[in-house]
Amino acid sequence: MGQTDTIADFITNIRNASSVKKESLECPLSGMRKSICEILKREGFIRDYRIIKDKRQGRIRIYLKYSNDKLKIPAITNLKKISKSGLRIYKNSDELPEILGGIGIAIISTSKGILTDSECRKSNIGGELLCHVW
Repeated sequence: MGQTDTIADFITNIRNASSVKKESLECPLSGMRKSICEILKREGFIRDYRIIKDKRQGRIRIYLKYSNDKLKIPAITNLKKISKSGLRIYKNSDELPEILGGIGIAIISTSKGILTDSECRKSNIGGELLCHVW
């Protein structure tokens, strides 16, 4: 039986919901998903997120952001998973890529938590390159 990459599924859900111009989406809650949503909100890629408590594990509702109310141009143009379950990609702080000249971000899993590429460069720490967002 194969392994499932829950972060890849999470990223795909956000990318698909954004491409069909949905207002929001719900996913199962985890600490890493919450941290990724916090970064996406702080960097202006989503409007907000809410934690929904239920009897099982809880869910996270993500409110997507669009630049124009009528045209609904998504703030997330693309979301690309880099490190996969079969091939983990680790980078030092000086090896981290700059996404579209600083317009996009890279999300990295570090020993200090989930951080953006710019935060990793400032702190001089590296980690597992999770995804690119632009």
